[in-house]
Amino acid sequence: MSTFLDRITIYVRGGDGGDGCMSFRHEFKAPKGGPNGGDGGDGGSVIVRAEMNVDSLAPLAGHKHWRADSGRPGQGSEWHGKSGQDIEILVPCGTIVRDLKLGDVIKDLTHAGDRIVVAAGGQGGRGNTAFKSATNRAPRESETGKKGEERQISLELKVIADVGLVGKPNAGKSTLLSRLSRALPEIANYPFTTKYPNLGIVSVGRDHSFVMADIPGLIEGAHAGLGLGHEFLKHVERTKVLVHLVEPDPMDQTDPLANYRQIREELRLYDPSLLERPEVVVVTKSELPGAAEFTELLGAELGRPVLGISAVAGKGLPQLIAVVWHELRVLKGEVEKTGADL
Repeated sequence: MSTFLDRITIYVRGGDGGDGCMSFRHEFKAPKGGPNGGDGGDGGSVIVRAEMNVDSLAPLAGHKHWRADSGRPGQGSEWHGKSGQDIEILVPCGTIVRDLKLGDVIKDLTHAGDRIVVAAGGQGGRGNTAFKSATNRAPRESETGKKGEERQISLELKVIADVGLVGKPNAGKSTLLSRLSRALPEIANYPFTTKYPNLGIVSVGRDHSFVMADIPGLIEGAHAGLGLGHEFLKHVERTKVLVHLVEPDPMDQTDPLANYRQIREELRLYDPSLLERPEVVVVTKSELPGAAEFTELLGAELGRPVLGISAVAGKGLPQLIAVVWHELRVLKGEVEKTGADL
């Protein structure tokens, strides 16, 4: 399994254009045959392209310098030089490309197939044939190829998922994702098992599915960077629906209701618009004593239904999938939201 990496800086340079050629025909019976120098080939460009099957920037970690091929010089007999080959850098969907020096966003590669030229190749120089005219039949000039563009760029990945699982560390996010999809996140009985987002595809019947992301556990002060808070929270930005998991009997003996409010506050402090996202509140580990009572208490506190599930026993999972799928359909305008919705 490759290491997850969501930010990297690389140097890119387009290939130089080939020089144009200065040449004259020297054939039998044509001692003054005129110019026949060909143009130089264009340099190759460096392109960044989003690819569906790429899920991390880790493959780029050992390749920090990217340079496309230069164009070949022109030759006599009006032979044009061969253009340099482009280089494509494959990145996950959701990668933001920035110019490191200026700090500007060059492009947000949201969908598979989105691409951007980050370092254009230099144009090939013209051979002396290109300068031939009625008043200049034997031009003795040609152009050198132009240099390719070069810059340092940063690539930053913000996970794109339909649904984001949020909650305190050890709330059961990884376990739930592993039960609903084929994702294989690390699972253990201690906080901060998950150090990076895991993605899984959740099937809805035979014909539909959605992408769910397990966002690493948030702690108080996450909006200010505590516990790698910004690294975690940025991956919530692109999710459409939040599934907020609440542990009924936390290992650290904290108040589960206070934990719910704390996570909501961290989301608000990071980006107030996150509180406007549809939220499905779920009490996990419903097999524990007192979980059912807390589920009712939390529902009364919020004034809306709260689901109780057990990822280990499989309890409530079909209902959770149905509720989440309904929320996604509401966002698409396929169905109307009702007052009974979570």
